[in-house]
Amino acid sequence: MAVVGGLFAVAALPAYATVDASAPSTGPAGKPQSFEVSADAAAAVGPPRDTFRATSPEQLAELVRQQTYLASGAQAQGDDYPWPYEATDDEGGPLSPLNYYYRECVDFVAWRLNRDAGYPTAPFKWKWADLTPTGGDGSQWLSAWQSNGWPVSDTPIVGSVAYTGGNHVAYVKQVLDGGYVVLEEYNFVPHVYSQRTVATSSVVAFLYPPPA
Repeated sequence: MAVVGGLFAVAALPAYATVDASAPSTGPAGKPQSFEVSADAAAAVGPPRDTFRATSPEQLAELVRQQTYLASGAQAQGDDYPWPYEATDDEGGPLSPLNYYYRECVDFVAWRLNRDAGYPTAPFKWKWADLTPTGGDGSQWLSAWQSNGWPVSDTPIVGSVAYTGGNHVAYVKQVLDGGYVVLEEYNFVPHVYSQRTVATSSVVAFLYPPPA
């Protein structure tokens, strides 16, 4: 492929210089310069065209969905808990409609159980008196399930309650290959929503949703 030498000569001159583009450029011997660039070398100049991608309609739709979701007031992607800004017990806040304290792990999990059972708004099916009437702490959920005869297992399923030990429960979002689960929870990070991936073996027990 021949390249016009004069065009390169213009680019090499200072910005204030002028040149007659119609005159051939000459080398040191006073002869017109010319050279050829191989096809391989030309192809190597600049990034290949196929590295550029236009945004697809699907990607645009996903961006719109994410922006709409974040504008809805939820604190984080995936957080559908309906009371993310209510005052906590530490802030002097009251009990939630589920009779647990707002933005605690137990209130979030109790609401998810209601959502999955088809009761995302009042009247709710599962409240404190139905789930853990002997107490409201996360440490009391396993014994409450056992007392009620509800299924308890070391095998996770989506929608089950993960009792991670101590005073904490979480919601099983996803069961992964290789012995891991994705948890959704409140108050692992103080009083906010978060997700994490943990080994199935690190969970004390999986409490299956109460029978309908």
